[in-house]
Amino acid sequence: MTVAQERPARLISGPGMLLVWFYGVMVVGAVSRSAYQIATEFDRAPLAYTLSAVAGLVYGFITYTLVRGGEAARRAAMLCCAAELAGVLIVGTWTLVEPSAFPDATVWSKYGMGYVFIPVLLPLSAMYWLRKAAARRGD
Repeated sequence: MTVAQERPARLISGPGMLLVWFYGVMVVGAVSRSAYQIATEFDRAPLAYTLSAVAGLVYGFITYTLVRGGEAARRAAMLCCAAELAGVLIVGTWTLVEPSAFPDATVWSKYGMGYVFIPVLLPLSAMYWLRKAAARRGD
């Protein structure tokens, strides 16, 4: 087995490390917030709290794939970032159009306004970085 086969290509060099840091922070924020809300007041806004938990899981998977590296991880991260962006856009629009459906905010409410719009900027940045990573390798 060659060294290239043993160790996947790194995705977290340079700005990729900043992405991992941001995704890590979002994992902690989304998972801890949703876990507390689900445990203490789930009946108040079950949809919002469940969506925040899903966002935390998505952030965790993306963080893992970025750290793992390699082409398969890069493709999985790209797919997950696209799904994340779709979720942010759908939930963000939904919270603006039908606010009564969300008695409490989710991580993705109003496109992540409660998180300084990081939830909408992060997948865009990550997809750009992942495309550049593929281009650097010649894919």
